Amino acid sequence: MRLTTKGRFAVTAMIDLAMQQEAGPVTLAGISQRQKISLSYLEQLFAKLRRHNLVDSTRGPGGGYQISRRLREVSVADVILAVDEPLDATQCGGKENCHDEGPCMTHDLWARLNDQMLQFLSSVNLQALVDEQREKDSRRHQAQVVVMKESRQVAAAASSL
Repeated sequence: MRLTTKGRFAVTAMIDLAMQQEAGPVTLAGISQRQKISLSYLEQLFAKLRRHNLVDSTRGPGGGYQISRRLREVSVADVILAVDEPLDATQCGGKENCHDEGPCMTHDLWARLNDQMLQFLSSVNLQALVDEQREKDSRRHQAQVVVMKESRQVAAAASSL
């Protein structure tokens, strides 16, 4: 499977958008800054996502992008396929001409892998990824709070000596 940065960045940007859009349309500049993805690259990706009706755009001040469907209705496969990312482990692009104008000995194996990848990526939706990310963020925040409390206790103990 060749999943390039195009597909990875599109999924990352859509998760970021999903996490930020509660406050209204989200700018690509904001996503670019948070995710360290080139703004011009995001513009290209979001043009494709918009053409596939995965995002809506609002122009003008306060404008930006929002996901056009419920998060549970947008799969990772939808996002990857919208940005023209091929999910193909075969070397022939599914044309069955990989060996002397016919399928190679492992063509069916790679074709089945394609089916499994597509099935898996279709089973994962943006809502699940957002929930997972929020849980990670919450655990990270809780760990930081514990560290801050412990460092204050150490500092207080040291100053009382």
